[in-house]
Amino acid sequence: MAIVKEERIGNQRLILGDCLKVMPLLGRFDAVVTDPPYEAIFHKNYENTKLRRIDGGARRKNLNFESVDKIRPQLIKFIESFCNGWFLAFCSAEGVGNWRSEIVNNTKIKFKTTCIWVKPDCLPKLNAQGPAVGYEPFITTWNGNGHAKWFAGGKRGVYIHNTNAIDRHGKHPTEKPWRLLVEILQDFTAETQTILDPFLGSGTTLVACQKLGRQGTGIELDPDYFEIACKRVDEATRQPDLFISNEKTQQIPTQDAMVFEKEQQ
Repeated sequence: MAIVKEERIGNQRLILGDCLKVMPLLGRFDAVVTDPPYEAIFHKNYENTKLRRIDGGARRKNLNFESVDKIRPQLIKFIESFCNGWFLAFCSAEGVGNWRSEIVNNTKIKFKTTCIWVKPDCLPKLNAQGPAVGYEPFITTWNGNGHAKWFAGGKRGVYIHNTNAIDRHGKHPTEKPWRLLVEILQDFTAETQTILDPFLGSGTTLVACQKLGRQGTGIELDPDYFEIACKRVDEATRQPDLFISNEKTQQIPTQDAMVFEKEQQ
């Protein structure tokens, strides 16, 4: 059975199961926005960093999932067959080329550009042998008819959000900030469009969908993360954010940005 469990919470549909088995059953979506498992090379670097920590702080949690490398071709083919518009996927910097190559060479999906999530509070380089990576890319591709449609004018593809906001849930090792996903969804999707996240994790994409009033579907393979996602989406239905509307959200300035503005006055 492809769908092991299913929950409907607010405007969101959460499915426990293997996305490669579930996606063919769901029909078409207006957009796919997701954070797939990282590439194998990132897994290796992640584990090496965890083992080398020397500052006495808590070690990173294990990445308890396989890399995306083996399933990437099949995943992209599925998305090509049922996505009516934007397909966005987070990845490591080393993985951008692999995603682009697979999409350009083997599909009709149009690779548009790579955007950047800047992390002002990212983990420093713990062995002090070079700069820490303070950003994370996500690819943007278009699978709809005609020209790509987005809702942010000439905005640059740079998104600045702290990793560790005060309301971070923290149970998933690669959790994205919900404010980041809210901004992305506002830029790339319209209010009435349907959104799929085939790698739901702890539910951040659907939390953002719920806060924006969008209809989302998420698929998660791990039962523990699925339950966490259900609880987070339920909380989002009970505690709507008063600062979220159909208007563009304003980013909270980082400390560095505020210092810079003060110096310019």
